[in-house]
Amino acid sequence: MASSPLRWYVRAQLGVLLLPAGLCLFGEAVTRRTLQLAGSDGGPWWWYGTLSLIVINAGVGLMIESGLLRGYPGRRNAELKQQD
Repeated sequence: MASSPLRWYVRAQLGVLLLPAGLCLFGEAVTRRTLQLAGSDGGPWWWYGTLSLIVINAGVGLMIESGLLRGYPGRRNAELKQQD
């Protein structure tokens, strides 16, 4: 299946945005758990932690799948063919 540059870009950027969002959710879960251990009502920390793991893994997965560090997949192959 040929992937368009726009589709690749959206997936790569979505992965880049999901990773820090998941880290923020993880920080929120840690804060809520700490408050709960201190004696006040921290809220549903377990759900925040679970959601953060899902979002972090989705972000990393999208970045790896898109090959973000290598650039758009079709462009590199075209450059190599031009050099030959």
